[in-house]
Amino acid sequence: MKRVITYGTFDLLHYGHINLLKRAKALGDYLIVAVSTDEFTRLKKDKKCYFSYEQRKGLLESVRFVDLVIPEENWDQKIKDIKEYHIDTFVIGDDWKGKFDYLKDEDVEVIYLPRTPEISTTQIKEDLHHTEEK
Repeated sequence: MKRVITYGTFDLLHYGHINLLKRAKALGDYLIVAVSTDEFTRLKKDKKCYFSYEQRKGLLESVRFVDLVIPEENWDQKIKDIKEYHIDTFVIGDDWKGKFDYLKDEDVEVIYLPRTPEISTTQIKEDLHHTEEK
C-alpha cells in the first residue's frame, strides 16, 4: 500500500482544495491530511480561521479522497509523521516548491502540485470583505 500525506489549513474548503486532495490521492492508495490546529494557525502561521479545527477536520473527513485526518501542531512534525504513518509520498502545493526537499532524506518522494490558480481561501476572504464594504 502506497501512503501519501499532505498538510494545510484547509479553511473555507473549496474546489481548489478538492482538486489538490484528488490529485494527492491519485498518487497512492491511502491519503492522510494533516490539518493545522487552531493554535498552530494563530501562533505560527499568523492566520485566523473562519472554521475551527474540529469543523475543518470534519469537513475533510467527509471528502471521499481522504482516508485519515490528523492534527498539524508544529512545523517540525513532518519527519515524525512520515515515520509513524509509513509515508511513501509527501504532497503539497507548488507555492512551497523546494521548502520540503529535505524530506527526501527520509526516503520519501516529495511532490509539489500546481495550485488551482483562480481560487484561494485568501481571495475568497478578500472578495467577501470587499462585498461587505459596498
